[in-house]
Amino acid sequence: MARNFKLPDLGEGIHEAEIIEVLVSVGDTVEEEDTLMVAETDKAAVEIPSPFSAKITAVNVEVGQIVNTGDVIVEFEDGELEAGQAAPETDQEQASEAEEQEVEDQKEESAPAAEKAQKQAPADRPSGRPVPASPATRRLARELGVDLHQVPASGPSGRVTSEDVRSYAEAPEEAKKKEPEPETAPERKPARPGDVSEVVPSGKQPELPDFTRWGEVERVPLRSVRRATAKQMALSWSQVPHVVHQDEVDITELEEFRQKHKPAIEEAGGRLTPTVFAMKAAVVALKKHPRFNASLDPETEEIILKNYYHIGVAMDTDRGLLVPVIRDVDQKSIRQLSIELYELAQRTRNGEATLDELQGGTFSLTNIGILGGTAFAPIINFPEVAILGMARAKWQPVVQENENGDLETENRLMLPLMLAFDHRVVDGADAARFMNVVKEALQAPDNMLMMM
Repeated sequence: MARNFKLPDLGEGIHEAEIIEVLVSVGDTVEEEDTLMVAETDKAAVEIPSPFSAKITAVNVEVGQIVNTGDVIVEFEDGELEAGQAAPETDQEQASEAEEQEVEDQKEESAPAAEKAQKQAPADRPSGRPVPASPATRRLARELGVDLHQVPASGPSGRVTSEDVRSYAEAPEEAKKKEPEPETAPERKPARPGDVSEVVPSGKQPELPDFTRWGEVERVPLRSVRRATAKQMALSWSQVPHVVHQDEVDITELEEFRQKHKPAIEEAGGRLTPTVFAMKAAVVALKKHPRFNASLDPETEEIILKNYYHIGVAMDTDRGLLVPVIRDVDQKSIRQLSIELYELAQRTRNGEATLDELQGGTFSLTNIGILGGTAFAPIINFPEVAILGMARAKWQPVVQENENGDLETENRLMLPLMLAFDHRVVDGADAARFMNVVKEALQAPDNMLMMM
């Protein structure tokens, strides 16, 4: 009989993907691990392999379609599923699983309540996602007319049991309307004016006018990386009160050092760019000011300080803005970072960066210097607390005091820096101190080596 293959879990927190390439058609016979299609999610392209060898009877998706985790994307004529994959059961299989589930439910009923898994609130289970439950439980829910998405789960890993369904069906209608709070969730305090949790603006965007009244228009789907960027930026801007601190640093000596060692780094397969030095300087500042290497949990009213230094570097690609992450920057040399950053940049621009390489940053850098501009206001990469921006360095006359105490003018290479920070976590004075550490590290290679 036909077997369904659903879009699998593609990574932590990933719930949907855009199909960017379909490699099979109805009637094709594929082998286990053959690539069925390519999906793009959270800014990375992922190949979806076949779970078994079989003939394809239906392809339920097309290029450009947004698919949720758990949606059926391909149907097979027959085959053996690998461990962990879902497939429709025959009547005999359903009866067997029903008996097993009844035994499991009886064990759960006899177990002390304290030993049961903590219940999951239905509000945490989106209606478009599959509910973990056995065939017997699903059949019981259909017979009783119960929506499994509304049933609090008491089984392991959020599994809905037959007893959960019966209890929900017998509960008064008033109790069903009231959604229980997850027992594992942090205790929430009543909202008060000024609470840090009151950060999301209410209301919807006003309806757009009919632009065709004034001329011809073209509608382009918001897809792929552009869509992910739009969602992330809207989230960050709505959640975080941004403040930007600006300054500039004299990198004349640093540029001489960079040009001196640039050929050797290129021979080793890397690129010695100003961004590499900025990564190291940022880590020096993060260690002195740990609240910039943090995230805010408004639910528990806690600041989460991270004791690792994973730096995200914004990159302009043909598909849009991506932010791959270099991990443990504090433990790597300038030479190592030069090679790793260059290789990661190549993979990112070629669409080969993995999901893991695009997640887990604690602080971000963005450098638009190669494109021009004197300054800009970067948006924080939520849930981080800050981002350091770099504009184009340029030569300009600078008045300095010489050894004799006299003022003299000298041309120096000045680099504009912009630090956007979350004002809920740090203040303007903190930002100024952080920037001063960055400047001190960048002003001369000797300073950076002594501070690392």
